[in-house]
Amino acid sequence: MRRKLLLLLTASALWLSTLHLWFQPEDPRELVPDLAARQRELALRDESPDRALLRRNNPEWDLMARTFAVLSFANLALKEPTQQAEHLAVIDAILTRTLRDERKANDEFLLPYVHRAPFRDVRGRSLFVDGEIALMLAARQFVEPRAEFAPILRERIDTIASQLERAPILAAESYPDEGWTFCNTLALAALRLSDAVDGRNHAELRRRWVESARKHLVDARTGLLVSSFNFDGAPSDGPEGSTLWLAAHMLQVVDEDFAREQYQRARRELIGEALGFAWAEEWPTTAPNVNDIDSGPTIPLVNANAGSSGLAFVGAAAFDDEPLLKGLVTSLRFAAFPVTDELGLRFAAGNMLADAVLLYSLVEGPLWRRVMAPRTMEAHR
Repeated sequence: MRRKLLLLLTASALWLSTLHLWFQPEDPRELVPDLAARQRELALRDESPDRALLRRNNPEWDLMARTFAVLSFANLALKEPTQQAEHLAVIDAILTRTLRDERKANDEFLLPYVHRAPFRDVRGRSLFVDGEIALMLAARQFVEPRAEFAPILRERIDTIASQLERAPILAAESYPDEGWTFCNTLALAALRLSDAVDGRNHAELRRRWVESARKHLVDARTGLLVSSFNFDGAPSDGPEGSTLWLAAHMLQVVDEDFAREQYQRARRELIGEALGFAWAEEWPTTAPNVNDIDSGPTIPLVNANAGSSGLAFVGAAAFDDEPLLKGLVTSLRFAAFPVTDELGLRFAAGNMLADAVLLYSLVEGPLWRRVMAPRTMEAHR
């Protein structure tokens, strides 16, 4: 009996140690063509069940999915110049729809609690909405300027810059008396991309934002940026993975050293790896909190969180962390149920936003590299 038990344990150990090989890709980027095909088809349709479901769950996710799709196809347009027109057509379809939808109502992409109180800022605007749209416009214009988008981008950037300047710690609101690090870093990246397009310079504002964030928005226990704060700059929620991975990536075009520091700290605090698989936790063990709708579910014991693990793809790719990226893709293929249909590839355990984030993580690089290279930027102009 003991011998049988030993054999069973040995076989189980061998099976577990090789399980990841069934799901580990030779190259994580082999998923790109099928992911891009589906995102392209959905973008070119005015309505789709995927988008309708996303909006029912959270209208913010609808806007975020559009942003990640635009950034994906901007990178593809730079990487594949012979297909640039095709990729720009996807971007233009998304931008045209987004600007049209925004005109319907100023809360089109916001959760109902936006109406619970007035914004503290006098303009009463959400940095979440302005930042996402500005980044989409700036990415499009960087790839190839389109005349009708130029004044729209300039006006949006002026709105963002003014809102940041008016905030007590230079960090603006996404909801009344509620600012998000996610949105602030994304808006700062939009400023940087826009400067590369029109030659203006918001470098001093970006520098002062980082200086203020180090002073007011960094958690003392972990050294990580907190996820939310009030208008006066008092932190509300501590560091969370679903914010940090994206924030670190956005900060690459704002302050590269600060960005890398945040990524490395987040990796130490939040990443789990075992037997060829990788995942990310939402909250550091030294600064626990309660998951919200953006966090998604958490798998007990290993504390693998859906939101944090999804955005960790972006961090791993942006900081050339190939071992982590491969481990994350292995976990995804094991646990997220890939489905290929007539439109392309999707993951049944996620949604349209999750697929857009994954596509972006696997194609990102060309846009950020060109923005960060001064000589290339001058030549681009």
